[in-house]
Amino acid sequence: MRRIGVVATALASIMVFTAFTHPDPTTGTPPGPNQGVLEFRASSSPVTAADLGASWRPGCPVHFSKLRDLAVPYWSYAGTRRMGHLIVHQDAVVDVREAFRRLYDRRFQVRQIIPVDHFGADDDRSMRANNTSAFNCRSVAGTMTWSQHAYGRAVDVNPVQNPYVRDGVADPPAGQPWVDRSHGGPGMARPHNILRQAFQAQGWGWGGTWSGAKDYQHFSANGR
Repeated sequence: MRRIGVVATALASIMVFTAFTHPDPTTGTPPGPNQGVLEFRASSSPVTAADLGASWRPGCPVHFSKLRDLAVPYWSYAGTRRMGHLIVHQDAVVDVREAFRRLYDRRFQVRQIIPVDHFGADDDRSMRANNTSAFNCRSVAGTMTWSQHAYGRAVDVNPVQNPYVRDGVADPPAGQPWVDRSHGGPGMARPHNILRQAFQAQGWGWGGTWSGAKDYQHFSANGR
């Protein structure tokens, strides 16, 4: 869950990180046939406190020794194959790896996958950059409760195309055109599409099914 900030300003409408300017099911270039032979190969490795930077600190609900850097290939919005890094709990490695394997096999497009420390562990900055990320030692906005991201058991995917929505207002603000979920399009999470199915197959819940506010980007092991 997130706290909706101030109403979007004109600056938000020119975000350079966003691949789309309005919902358009035809946006995005599918990978070419020469890329279809590239196999999905993921790997995981231990991390140190220094690796995690601002995203981890003493007192977090999970020690850094329990976290892993999961490197996964993915298809970008330009249709190119790239490698991304997700910091996840060691017991979530298999689930997240297999979810991204399904996304990769179906050529699902992801804007970028960079550990949140690249954004100073600032969730708002990461969302504005349309960045897919996992671990971040933070509480649920406006509460004293640890977010599932603080345990490394949650992943946010394409936050602009899958915003947090409360009372019709999107966070990040650039996600406002995607409050209407009926149009479909690349990068989106919908009830019966591959993004939802990929995590559902691993037993993970989706914030798009929550009552009240919807967190369309959010997938977690316990559904919270």
